[in-house]
Amino acid sequence: MKFTIGNFLVQEIRFGANTSYKKGLLTINKSEALAVVCEDDHITEADLYLVHPGDDVRLLPVKDAVEPRIKLDGAPLFPGVTGQMVQCGEGITHALKGCSVVVVGQQWGGYQDGVIDMGGEGAKYTYFSQLHNIVLVADTDEAFEQKELQKKNSALRRAGLRLAEYIGSAVKTMEPEKMEQYEMVPVADRVIPLPKIALVLQVQSQMEKPGYNTLCYGWDCNHMVPTFINPNEILDGAMVSGSFMPSSSKWSTYDFQNFPMIKRLYQEHGKTLNFIGVILSNLNVESDQKERSTLFVVNMAKTLGIDAAIVAEEGYGNPDTDFTSCLVALEDAGIKTVGLTNECTGKDGRSQPLVYMHEKADAIVSCGNVSELIELPPAKIVLGNLQALARDGMSGGWADDELLGPSVRPDGSIIMENNAMFCGDQVVGWSTKTVKEF
Repeated sequence: MKFTIGNFLVQEIRFGANTSYKKGLLTINKSEALAVVCEDDHITEADLYLVHPGDDVRLLPVKDAVEPRIKLDGAPLFPGVTGQMVQCGEGITHALKGCSVVVVGQQWGGYQDGVIDMGGEGAKYTYFSQLHNIVLVADTDEAFEQKELQKKNSALRRAGLRLAEYIGSAVKTMEPEKMEQYEMVPVADRVIPLPKIALVLQVQSQMEKPGYNTLCYGWDCNHMVPTFINPNEILDGAMVSGSFMPSSSKWSTYDFQNFPMIKRLYQEHGKTLNFIGVILSNLNVESDQKERSTLFVVNMAKTLGIDAAIVAEEGYGNPDTDFTSCLVALEDAGIKTVGLTNECTGKDGRSQPLVYMHEKADAIVSCGNVSELIELPPAKIVLGNLQALARDGMSGGWADDELLGPSVRPDGSIIMENNAMFCGDQVVGWSTKTVKEF
């Protein structure tokens, strides 16, 4: 499979008469863009804002982020979700780099929603502060979305997907400024005398009710068993982020589209390793489900002749058992394995960082502590609803605390756990965090 991304680097975004791109300037027809958003009758109110790195702007509750793209063959950007089922990972897709569509709730947040600060101290905690962002702030008529702690956010998230495709259409017929090419020849045809490496992605899929989990070609990942997938498919829209997971642990749709760990393995392919591909796994609740997924991952790895694996976990807590069990089972099969995850120590720092630990899981890269307290000053502009952090059960925020007080203070400053920072742990490979020894 050969997949090409034609890139256009966005350096400035404005509203204007036509949706177009020229020499780094992206212009968006706001009324047309909002018409695309409001194709879903559940959207009751919507507006668009443009924010840039360094702006004194706070966004919350953030639902998802999506890179604007368009496929040149007319296929939907997210097959099985925004259109018919077609193969991802082949052909040419054009992408607007350096920007994203960020979906924000106008009123209601929930456990899985997050915060992005575009400027100041808070900007360093999330990759998305580095991008020029088209911010969709919208509300829906779904009463369920207002009252429940766990929200599907379906109408809002899908509106963001449609909007990203509409904006991407600005560059459909243009000559790209830079090209990325990714090609995977069949495993059986490779003669590469280097260690065979697989990337195991444990995507968020704990909810048994439909509508919350990460989607693969529109299919709820809770309902699948681990499967072998070409990495090109992941980079080309096969995966859509789910709504369930504390925000710092989430992998946004933008993350899947640009997965840094996949791109890094591609860079080393044929030089230091033989990148076999991706084993797409899931995170489960019941013990037998966890055991079944581990069995499938290990059997695929052995069948493919894998020498080493990287296992990345989207989440923490209950999923730590899936994560550690997979590491141990791969090691038992003679496959050297490295894990990528965050950790949770609790506000007092005394909790065991992973729910389940094992002496054989002795090579783990920590991408940060979800419980780390973050204190940030007021922002000049808030897009969305600041009170969502305290009022709506956002993971990492609280209405009041005996020692720390409320997450949202009267002056607009906030205190929260890293849990509430949108995709803040950056397990996919964006992270610039480092370890300090005391």
